[in-house]
Amino acid sequence: MTQILSIRTSLHSESAQSAQLAQQFIAHWQQSHGDARVVQRDLATDPVPHLTAKRFTAFATPASERTEEQTAEVAQSDTLIAELQASDVIVLALPMYNFGIPSTLKAYFDHIARAGITFRYTEHGPQGLLTGKRAFVLATRGGQYAGTDRDTQTRYVRDFLGFIGIDDVSFVYAEGLAISEAHRSTALQEAERAITTLAA
Repeated sequence: MTQILSIRTSLHSESAQSAQLAQQFIAHWQQSHGDARVVQRDLATDPVPHLTAKRFTAFATPASERTEEQTAEVAQSDTLIAELQASDVIVLALPMYNFGIPSTLKAYFDHIARAGITFRYTEHGPQGLLTGKRAFVLATRGGQYAGTDRDTQTRYVRDFLGFIGIDDVSFVYAEGLAISEAHRSTALQEAERAITTLAA
């Protein structure tokens, strides 16, 4: 059975517009592809701590040499990575905060980027190890930034996912949600049409 990893990153959790679009995508995907197991990761209700030197040192220490405390430090990262490894499809609900990604998502990324596990360095450059997966990003913004220099999200998220081996990444944008109610309605309708097409 296909496994979908749904990652909410908004501070508003399931009530966020990005989370609602993600749920729509998953519903359409299941209609088109059959039933799928959905694993929900909500970074608002279950946040990942920001990376510290202590935790990074635990990551870098070989498992056989870790102290009990270091093993406990690594456990959360191992759980997050296991979810990714077991998933075929990643659905990322992504609001824009001050031209960037939510800090909770950056903390999540810092915990899943593990040398020798999700990527490795070679003489030809880094090689991602989480291959064969598809990612769909439901990006919501109050203003209109796609295709402009102020859209720092798209390139960063695509580059990071590619770094760990997830190269098949599609974005759906719902922009200008804060401009007016009419603009919001139109943007959401366009996003929903894009979702229907992508999830087919």
